[in-house]
Amino acid sequence: MKRILTYGTYDLLHYGHIRLLKRAKALGDYLIVAISTEEFNAVKGKKAYHDYLTRKEMLEAIRYVDLVIPENTWDQKRDDVLNYHVDTVVMGSDWKGHEKFENLRDICEVVYLDRTEGISTTKIKEELNLSSDNIYSK
Repeated sequence: MKRILTYGTYDLLHYGHIRLLKRAKALGDYLIVAISTEEFNAVKGKKAYHDYLTRKEMLEAIRYVDLVIPENTWDQKRDDVLNYHVDTVVMGSDWKGHEKFENLRDICEVVYLDRTEGISTTKIKEELNLSSDNIYSK
């Protein structure tokens, strides 16, 4: 069995997330998704709309996802790979070359997948903010 692992916040779940998860699952037999906890998001300077348990529940409902685990720190990746017997870590191409993933190559394969053009959580938040500004300015 080939095990795949990916990381993310997965807030405001959208079709770009679904496509990434589908392509990640296609690389193996078992997909593990590590999602950032609220505490870890705070360390990264991010804030999710949905709490960890809600994001976990949403991801568990996606047929490509076999297991959801918490991401608590930057440094847990090596332990995750070893503890879950991961063969491949998959990330979006925006992480390509980053040491946090490149330093895993001695224990697993690292694959970067292109992001889906035209969609991101940041873009959704920005556009919703602009829309609500337009509504209130009328």
